[in-house]
Amino acid sequence: MTPASSGKPDRRPPYQHAADELRREIKAGRYKPGEQLPSYRELQERFGVANMTARSALSVLRDEGLIYTIQGRGSFVSDYDGKGGDYTPPAWYLANEGQGKAGKREPDAPAAVMPDLLEALTALREEIRLLSAEHQELRKEVEELKRQRPDARS
Repeated sequence: MTPASSGKPDRRPPYQHAADELRREIKAGRYKPGEQLPSYRELQERFGVANMTARSALSVLRDEGLIYTIQGRGSFVSDYDGKGGDYTPPAWYLANEGQGKAGKREPDAPAAVMPDLLEALTALREEIRLLSAEHQELRKEVEELKRQRPDARS
């Protein structure tokens, strides 16, 4: 999926190009929830950008709630399924990619059909995010305790 050529040069920064492409791939299902995204190095090579540019691209997706990062492990697709939840695409993205044929956002069918289920899923997603943050804090504590013990290297 490439954006339609409008004849105008695209002046967005390189990190935004990379984030847009990865976002399209996630929404298209190339990367499934829980699946690991390519490493910073792989993204650098793929998009021909610097390490910080690759990091910035993933930071955009993380801020949007599409991915989460576990230090020392990598970045993974969140459980966002495109049918609600906390994710709100940026306005510029909605203006280009998130519109229906008439230029209006198409309603999410599950939200209209099963609101109770959608609320339960949203609550579960939030709980998983909180548990993930707690898990990361506990990992940090364990690593700190290991560093404090002189015999922890064996």
